[in-house]
Amino acid sequence: MGGDVDVDEVRYDAEASQQLESVYMTEDVAEQRRAVRAALALRPGDRVLDVGVGPGLLAAEMAAEVGPDGRICGIDISDSMLAIARTRADVPNGAGIELEQASVDRIPYPAESFDVVVSTQVFEYLDDVAGALREVRRVLRPAGRVVLLDTDWGSLVWRSTDDERMTRVLTAFEEDLADPHLPRTLADVLAKTGFTPTHQQVVPILNTEYDQRTFSGGLIDIVSDFVPGHGELTAADARAWADDLRSLGDSYFFSLNRYLFVASAL
Repeated sequence: MGGDVDVDEVRYDAEASQQLESVYMTEDVAEQRRAVRAALALRPGDRVLDVGVGPGLLAAEMAAEVGPDGRICGIDISDSMLAIARTRADVPNGAGIELEQASVDRIPYPAESFDVVVSTQVFEYLDDVAGALREVRRVLRPAGRVVLLDTDWGSLVWRSTDDERMTRVLTAFEEDLADPHLPRTLADVLAKTGFTPTHQQVVPILNTEYDQRTFSGGLIDIVSDFVPGHGELTAADARAWADDLRSLGDSYFFSLNRYLFVASAL
C-alpha cells in the first residue's frame, strides 16, 4: 500500500485493516507523509499513481494538491484496505481518487499514464523489485518521477528488558519481508531499471515514552499478532514481549529509520 506505512503487501482482513489505519493516523506517520509530499513536489494537474494506497490518507492529501484538473489513482491488493480508502475518495476541490485492486507487478494502466508514481512501505515486501520498477517505468511518462519510501529494519533500536526475546520476535517479524534491508541496494536497482536517482534522505521515527497513539505503540499490536507460529514463538511469548514494552512507561525507547528515494525516468 504505497499509501503510508507497513506490511503493505499483506492481505488484511477488516479488523487488521482498521488496526493499521489507526497507526497511519498517528502524528509519526503524518510527519512521514509530509516528508513524502515535500519530495513529490506535486503541481496542479499532475497525474499520480499511488502503489499500495492503503487507507488512502496520502492519496487524499495528494488529491488536494493536484486539484480538480489532476488525477490520483491508487492500487492495492487488499479489499479491506481499498474499502477504507474509498471513504476518502471524494476530496473537496481536489481530484477524484480512482481505486483498483491490483499489484505492482501488473499495473492496470497504459504506458505513459502518469507524471509521478509514489509507493511507501511496499517494495521491501516484493520478491522482484527490479521487475516492479520496470512496470513502474512503463506507466511513467518520459522524465516522470518515482518516489519510494522503505525501511531498513537493521536501523531499529527498541528497548526491552529481555534482549534475547526481542531478537527472536524481530527476527520472526522479518519473515514477512522479502528484503528487510532494501534501502541499502535500492539506488543501485533504480539505476539498473531505467531511473536516475536524484534525491535520498532519511525519515526517522523516534518514540521516547510508551504511548499507544504513536507509530511504535501501534506496531506492538501488529508484531504481536503476526509472530505466533513464526520462529517457534507462541502467543504467550508475544504477549510477554508486548507487556514488557508497555510496562516501560517513561523509560520506553524506540527509533527506526525509513529511507526516501526520488528518481527520474530516463
